[in-house]
Amino acid sequence: MTPESLFSLEGKTALVTGGATGIGRMAAEALVGAGARVLICSRKGEACETVAAELNALQMPGRAEGFAADVSTEEGLDALAAEVAARTDRLHILMNNAGITWGAPLGEFPHHAWAKVMSVNVAGVFHLTQLLLPMLKATATPDDPARVVNLGSVMGEIPMGDGAYSYSASKAAVIHVTKILAKELAGDFITVNALAPGPFVSRMTAFATATEDKQALVGGDVPLKRVGRAEDIGGCMLFLCGQGGGYVTGAVIPVSGGINVDTGGDIFEKARG
Repeated sequence: MTPESLFSLEGKTALVTGGATGIGRMAAEALVGAGARVLICSRKGEACETVAAELNALQMPGRAEGFAADVSTEEGLDALAAEVAARTDRLHILMNNAGITWGAPLGEFPHHAWAKVMSVNVAGVFHLTQLLLPMLKATATPDDPARVVNLGSVMGEIPMGDGAYSYSASKAAVIHVTKILAKELAGDFITVNALAPGPFVSRMTAFATATEDKQALVGGDVPLKRVGRAEDIGGCMLFLCGQGGGYVTGAVIPVSGGINVDTGGDIFEKARG
């Protein structure tokens, strides 16, 4: 057993939805670096092609391919599954990363923001996994299971709306669906795990992380005093998808700098004097 054998993904094929920016791109780069062939998709196909070219230019062991896909509708999901099937008949890793959010104050949060967010963040995750099960099963073995990694959020673990009520609820649903599928697919030798990130620099969080000053402010409120970095996501992906993570399923990895356990102060502190 060597570090290389634990985390190498040579010969593996992965799909990362929403892989052109943010956490998706961080994950894609780590997978390419470990030797995988990585299919990157999002609604912006040109952006995916650009990212794939940038990753390939780094001359890492793996290769990337980018193309357009829309996970917000049933038709889009069906088309994505067909595109993946046209490119490969075997899928070792699926990262359901694509997602959307909506922010508005309590009392002004619109009804339609629930259906839209839940459709992409929950129904999209479930339906795409379901569509790609035949290709995942084709690679799955007892010694080396196929892997599904869903993107949850620390906001789905703790009571933290922060104006993004449907997003938080959707990520709680992603975490629960992850556990359900982990139980149901274990017999098929497919592991299903989730990441529950805190604040990372991405397009979705640009309002709060677009500058170093803002990142410092946000990071100051995180128990570990910083925002997340690419290596935080990359390390988790290589663990969950590599040989070293083959015995882990139904886990929710809190990549949140301690926000997940920052549940309040000591209620007896004042009484102690």
